[in-house]
Formats: sequence, structure tokens, C-alpha cells
Amino acid sequence: MTGTTRRGSLVAVLALAVLIAGCSSSGSTPQVQPSVVVTSPEPSASAPTSSPTASALDRFYKQKLKWHGCGSGFQCATMTVPLDYTKPSGETITIAVDRLKASGSKRGSILVNPGGPGGSGVDYAKQKPVTKRIRNHYDLIGFDPRGVGASTPVRCLSTKFLDDYELADASPDNAQEVQALLDFSKQWASDCRSKAMRLLAHVSTEDAARDMDVLRAVLGDAKLTYMGKSYGTYLGAVYAKLFPTHVRALILDGAIDPTLGTEQLNRTQARGFETALDAFLADCVKRSSCPLGTASASDARRRITEFIDALDSHPLPTSRYTEADGRELTQAAGILGIATALYSKSSWSFLRDALKQALGGDGASLLYIADQLVDRHDHKYSNQTEANTAINCVDHPSPTDPKVYQRDAADWSKESPIFGSFLGWGSLTCAYWPVPATGKDEAITAAGSPPILVIGTLRDPATPYSWAVALAKQLSKGVLLTYNGDGHTVYGEGSACVDRIADDYLLDLKVPPVGARC
Repeated sequence: MTGTTRRGSLVAVLALAVLIAGCSSSGSTPQVQPSVVVTSPEPSASAPTSSPTASALDRFYKQKLKWHGCGSGFQCATMTVPLDYTKPSGETITIAVDRLKASGSKRGSILVNPGGPGGSGVDYAKQKPVTKRIRNHYDLIGFDPRGVGASTPVRCLSTKFLDDYELADASPDNAQEVQALLDFSKQWASDCRSKAMRLLAHVSTEDAARDMDVLRAVLGDAKLTYMGKSYGTYLGAVYAKLFPTHVRALILDGAIDPTLGTEQLNRTQARGFETALDAFLADCVKRSSCPLGTASASDARRRITEFIDALDSHPLPTSRYTEADGRELTQAAGILGIATALYSKSSWSFLRDALKQALGGDGASLLYIADQLVDRHDHKYSNQTEANTAINCVDHPSPTDPKVYQRDAADWSKESPIFGSFLGWGSLTCAYWPVPATGKDEAITAAGSPPILVIGTLRDPATPYSWAVALAKQLSKGVLLTYNGDGHTVYGEGSACVDRIADDYLLDLKVPPVGARC
């Protein structure tokens, strides 16, 4: 999450370093048609309360999943949930789930979410994002939130439209270019109205959190154990707000501040990526192979700025990239490629190589990196970008006047020269969205929950550290763990200190002391 950007969320892919390092994608998820699937699970268990609506939910809470093998030791199943939780006797949709059974003595299940919104939890689970200590005692559970991937998905855009949109001018500087952005956003909203309207009002994070509670019960767990990263922290916090007494342990890594509105989120994120770029440049100039020179970080920033500016009028060919389909490396794709590689310090070497090639006139590698974030593989997109927009537009009220976005882009580019304009226009599609936002940008206290562990990285480019501090303070029993490092999220990414503290919490509910740092 944070805000919806023109290229899809810049917080969408947590396994980015793995994807780039492997130079291949994890594959597209099986697609379901964007219609609402109507099914009738057999009734059995009771829902959390005794209200008439809760009673009608019994059939969902006591359904039995039919597991089947789906490779690499995982099993897959499909869970049924109401399209509209206020009308549990009405239409239903499906949620894709996978699991890896605990290797030792089982204590329960741990649900995981990679972020986005729009990231596939089914794919994420296959990367085994929790440590062996946890997998020894907990079934690892992935799920695609409603609207995403192999669950009933939001699908409304063609590959051609998304290609044109992702490559469109990132910094419109005349009326014609501004109008092109407006036309793209209007067409996006119109296509989703005509092809996915029945689903759009029901893909909120609150709806997804209610699905998680059904899944918790179906798995046989009295309380939820969960690890969410990036947007997944917002999903976890909303769950704790709705079901505080159902929480056992939540790890929220790379936290979102739920009080921030769309503009605040996008602006802060632009600053975060500028900070991460500065860290990359400072590291780069210390290396003899740095394609931006070794004179100074300020000189390297000047050179990368000139490179980005030049792409505005002179896109680069990408002939070596077999998926290019005639696409060029535009300014928008160049910025997205740079931002993508800033998610993880382990990706900086790939960014250096891609910049070297691009400065030599070949934009193939930088376009390839950009494609990882928007999940474009094999000449097509997953529905990640569509789901990201649909969920964000219903979760957060957004300005409806295009002049607000134009003003923001101009103002933010002064403080964030590379990413300000790009993110200033970020949520424009929501200005035309066919359903109103139902979410509220407000503090989450989750009163009545047990301690919740919030992890913040000091130089996280996508979810700034200040957001983790804010969320930990809002939660009635929030506990903050600070990681002094770079990159987006940290648990399971190589910090033995963070992993030890997080695992002790997940296994034994042991929380670190106030002011804990790694």
C-alpha cells in the first residue's frame, strides 16, 4: 500500500529481491473470471456473536476446506465468504488458500500477507517468509485477499491499456500531457465500472479482515497468529480493531500509519524513496564500478537526475529484453525501475548494472526491474495493479478535483525531485472511481487485544519509520522494534537479531523491552 500510484502501489512486492536475484518471476496465479461466484457452503459452526447477522455467518465459519496437493509440499483449497457481510445470505465469492504443514509438533497456523494491496499471499507463502523455528510448530498459511489473484479478482483492464498507462508521462508539463493522464484515469474507472462493478464496493481491507477471521475459524484456531508486511500491517491492524479478542500474536513489519490520508501517504512515501536513493548513491560512489562516477554522492545525484530528465523526451530502446513487445524505457518506467530496486539493499547491485546499461543506451534491464513491481510477466499482467487501485480507492477518501493532484505534483517535486511528481499524480484514478470510499483515516487502538509487535526500519523507502512509531503508539498494546538498516521490511530478510525477537514473540508471546533496537 500506501497510496495508489499511477503504476500500481510502490509497496506491492515484498519478495522483490528474490525475484530480481533469480531473474525470473514466481509465475502468474490462476485467474478466476471477474464475476461473483455463487456457492452455498454447508452450515456448521457458529460465528463470533449471537446477532441475527452473525447467526447467518455460521455456515461460513464452519465450512470444511477440501485440500489438494499443489506442489513443493503445499496444499491448496478454496474458501467461500459472503460478497457483502451485511447480507450473508446473498451472493458469495471465493478466497484462494494454501498451506505448508508444520514440520514438527503443531501449535496452530500462521497467516501471512506480503503487502500491496494486491500482492498474492498464496505465492508469498511459497517463499516460506517465516523462519524454520516457526514452521516447525505452525502450519504456514497463505491466502489471496478478495479481489486479488486466484481469489475472486478485480479484472477490468487489457494488457495494451496497462502498458500504455505504465509508460505514460510521469511528469506532465503541459496541458496536453495533463489531459492524457486525466483520460487514462477516466478510462480506467470506466472499464472497471463496466466489468467489475459488483465487486468494487466489497474489496475493502475491512472486508478482507473479516475473511481472515473466517479463515482462522475454518483452520481450527481459537485465536489468530499472523505476520503481515507493508500493506499487510494495515490489514493486520484492521483485524485487531474488528476482532481484538481473537488475536493471539501479530507481527506488523514495515507499518502503515492508519491516520494518514492519501495525500499524506503519497507525499511521505516520495520523501522515503528520495532518502533511499541518497543511501544508494552514497554507497555507489564508494565503488569503482559505479556507473554514476565516484566523485561524490551529490555529483551522482546530478547525473541520475539528468538521466531521468532526458528520458522525458528521449526514451531508450529495450531490444535485449524479450518481453519488451516494442516498449521503450520511458521516464515513468525509469523512475519505477529505480524505485523498485530501492526496496532492498540486496537489489542495489542490480540497479547499478541496469543504470550502466541504460547510460550506455539500452533500457532493457531497467524496464525488466520495473516490470517486477507491476507483476508483468510472459507478455501479460497479473491483476495486482487493478486490485491495488480498487482496494485503495475504497479504503481511503481521495481528492476529486484534478487540480489538487497537479498542485501536489508541483509542490512535492521541489522536496522530492525524482519521485515527487510521480507520486503526486499517484491516486488520480480514485478521483473518478465508480464507488465511494468507505474507509476512514483514523487511529487504530485495538483495545482489548494482547501485545502486538510492530517492526520499523530506519531507512525504509516505502513505509517510513515514522509510520511504525505512530502505529505502535496508537495500538493500546503496541510494542515497537526498531531496525537500524536499509530496505523495505526486515523479518526473515537476514537480521538474526530481528528474527530472534520476532520468533520469541510468535512462539512464546515474549515481547521485547521498550526501546528495543537491532
